[in-house]
Amino acid sequence: MLTEKRVRLVSLAIGVAAALAGCASSAPRSNAKAVSVTELADRYVAAIIALDPTITYFTGVPVPAHDRLAGNSAAAIAEFSAQEDALLKDLATIDEAALVGTPDWKTFVAMKEGLESDRGLRVCHQEGWSVSHMGGWQVTLPQTAEAQPVGTPLARKEALTRWSGLEAYLDNDITNLRHGLEQGYAAPKSVVNRVLQQLDGILSASTEESPFYSPAARDDDAAFKREFAQLLTDRINPAIRHYREFLANEYLPRARDTLALSALPDGERCYAAQLRAQTTLTRSPREVYELGQRTVAANEAHVAELGQRLFGTSDIKTIIKKVDDAPANHFASEQALFDFSRSMLVEAREKSAALFATMPSQDAVVEPVPDYQRGSGVNASYEPNPDASKPGVYRIALEEWKKQTQGAAEVTLVHETWPGHHLQIAFARSEQAAHVSAKLSFNAAYVEGWARYAERLADEVGIYRTDYARISQRIWPARGMVVDPGIHLFGWSRKQAVDYLVASGRFNETTAEATVDRIAVMPAQLTAYDSGGLEIMALRAEAEKALGARFDLREFHSQVLEHGMVPLPALRTQVETWVRAKLSQR
Repeated sequence: MLTEKRVRLVSLAIGVAAALAGCASSAPRSNAKAVSVTELADRYVAAIIALDPTITYFTGVPVPAHDRLAGNSAAAIAEFSAQEDALLKDLATIDEAALVGTPDWKTFVAMKEGLESDRGLRVCHQEGWSVSHMGGWQVTLPQTAEAQPVGTPLARKEALTRWSGLEAYLDNDITNLRHGLEQGYAAPKSVVNRVLQQLDGILSASTEESPFYSPAARDDDAAFKREFAQLLTDRINPAIRHYREFLANEYLPRARDTLALSALPDGERCYAAQLRAQTTLTRSPREVYELGQRTVAANEAHVAELGQRLFGTSDIKTIIKKVDDAPANHFASEQALFDFSRSMLVEAREKSAALFATMPSQDAVVEPVPDYQRGSGVNASYEPNPDASKPGVYRIALEEWKKQTQGAAEVTLVHETWPGHHLQIAFARSEQAAHVSAKLSFNAAYVEGWARYAERLADEVGIYRTDYARISQRIWPARGMVVDPGIHLFGWSRKQAVDYLVASGRFNETTAEATVDRIAVMPAQLTAYDSGGLEIMALRAEAEKALGARFDLREFHSQVLEHGMVPLPALRTQVETWVRAKLSQR
């Protein structure tokens, strides 16, 4: 899983900057429309970096020196929206049909997708209920602190200026949240309590252990260390404490008891916009819900067959109980879970190589979640590293080792690393300029869809060590397409959602509760996994049928991966174009 809004902007900045670099290094073009696409992309990335210059730390995009945090005031948000509207107006003057098949077409469709989905999401007014244990500032800004450049006089000056701005940043956030409350927007109480736990973890840390101390910890200048420590003591921690007091004393009493997005103003329209943004498709919530139910039924039929072979029963509840209760499917300690994940990471990379024409050189490592996030409901996740000489990081919540099963750990590792998120993102970054124009925007349906598809690939190539993993892998997919709209639109209670998750065998009560709160603050995101995964599997099946013996799985994977994070309709166009080209060859 990848954090949403920031990652969308980060991925967008990577792609646009790469596309612009590619255009600058390529031969001159005579097509005036192509130049227009490039100019619009230039404006788009400039607007994004102006809104949040810190994303450059996560992309490697070279920009002039900067010393501020993201703009989160009402004025900054309004200005960015106006720039998006102007870009959409200009984008509408370009004939997309004339671009199909060119690198500029991929730039066009990715930029259009990002702009249109952002405009649609304005109905949600998310700045007014942004409290989130998954992607709130208390999660993302410590990552910024860790990425903050140091080691030079200029970098030290920038660091001090930037983090002196945290007070104003948090004041803006409080202003946004107060305005949200006045307009009827609020985060769920359960989520607010999770955020309070994270804030307590930050505030209880010593100066040197604070996640915000990272710039000083990584710099050798003694005077800078002292000055930054003073800044942390005198201004950063008091600002965080002030925010925590606001959250506990003023916001929590007015937070909502419900989880459903439909409880907020224009909630149903907001959910439809979230669904469109997350999946890049125009399916209605009802269509997603019913497709999920059909897919879950098909997966359960497959699990029943596995259960009959392994346990002599086809009853789903009995199969899941046998899997959950198997001593060999559990860990003896945190260290055992950690060691298992590290060793399997090596195997996963080795066995993935058979599925791809080339493999990215960037490594991946396993690390625990930061101490201040322990027990707060943060899921395992992947953190990309824009520096290919350094590894991407798969973070796991080791404190859940007693309830974690080996089968689920295997599936999650595959999803987040090889051949899942890490491979896809590292592959995209390793591509030459001829292919980078597709890396313009983040969409969860492509990224999470690939990772879901990768779970099935892992079974095909023998990455999973146990039948427990094979059952875990098939029992969960598509349930997100059911429970997510179930919570937000179709009247599911918290207990109903938790019971549904626990019944899958992939969740215990604790992790199911955390997942329900994740659904509450990341509406429709859980539908993206299988919306994308099912589409990639469908495209593969169609290509195999059309090409027969001429179908090459590694070549198909190249078609899916080499063009970057494109919307699903554009991905279908790419694959179908490849199939037609193959069929036309003698």
